[in-house]
Amino acid sequence: MQSNTIRDIHSLEKSAVSTLNTYGWNLQWTGEGMSHWDAKGYTPKGNKCIIEMKFRDSYYYSKMLEEYKYKALMNLDTDIVKLYYVSDPKGSYIFHLNNFTKLNKKVIPCPKTTLWSDAKVKKYVYLLNECDASLIMRNN
Repeated sequence: MQSNTIRDIHSLEKSAVSTLNTYGWNLQWTGEGMSHWDAKGYTPKGNKCIIEMKFRDSYYYSKMLEEYKYKALMNLDTDIVKLYYVSDPKGSYIFHLNNFTKLNKKVIPCPKTTLWSDAKVKKYVYLLNECDASLIMRNN
């Protein structure tokens, strides 16, 4: 899944949107701008939603979500379903962030940016357990 450029990331996001749409979602890719989400539209049940997406080259049981992204999503209208989609070598996971009432904040060293820097900075993050995903699609 090695993603070396923003173009690669955008291609993965568009592919995820297309895949979800084949399962009854009605999504549009929005990842080219500076918003804190990569797709918007409707769930298969017809609920308005936004999705933040991450594509990881390594597998970890806990899926990391940066605090600032979580806050940006949660500050939107309450009638919008806020989702976090993570894809890694073992599968893809969708977390309904609206369902999380208590998240434990951690401070961990992370790359300053996903693509443009190897420099590490301390970031505030939440670690979401894989078993708490609402939808899990395993890779074979």
